[in-house]
Amino acid sequence: MLHAGTVPHIDPDSWELTVGGLVAVPLRFNFAEFRALPTRRTIADIHCVTKWSCLDTVWEGVPVADLLARARPLPAATHVLVRAEHGFTTNLPLADFAQPENLFAYRFGGAELTPDHGWPLRLVVPHLYFWKSAKWVCGFDLADHDQPGFWERNGYHMYGDPWREQRYWGD
Repeated sequence: MLHAGTVPHIDPDSWELTVGGLVAVPLRFNFAEFRALPTRRTIADIHCVTKWSCLDTVWEGVPVADLLARARPLPAATHVLVRAEHGFTTNLPLADFAQPENLFAYRFGGAELTPDHGWPLRLVVPHLYFWKSAKWVCGFDLADHDQPGFWERNGYHMYGDPWREQRYWGD
């Protein structure tokens, strides 16, 4: 398991997901409300910045596009900053975040995610390096500009395309 810091203990009774920033409809879901949303499965290859890949992984969760449709991004929105436990963040262009295969996943390989792998909620963005698929997600905000997330402030590439080997600043 690759992550910075300790695995957080998250109480589902107090956990919530919030959506804000440049949206027409800010959103807030508690654990039960989020888990009641329609889900989808995605089968995808994932690629880690440390040079390993895992093919045909199976994820289940709420499509990112469904949450965006509910929140209705404002025309000025171009980027997303995803928020997670311990103050962790990751940045994405809105167009990449909205890809149809992306999920807010809570199941992997047919089983509930474990805390080490991001329970209760992990963003899955398979077309970018997996550090963009934040663990322990608690919300996201839309903005009119890009801003570096946790790993990007610590030297990782702002975009992270595995096919162009965009691992670090300057790649």
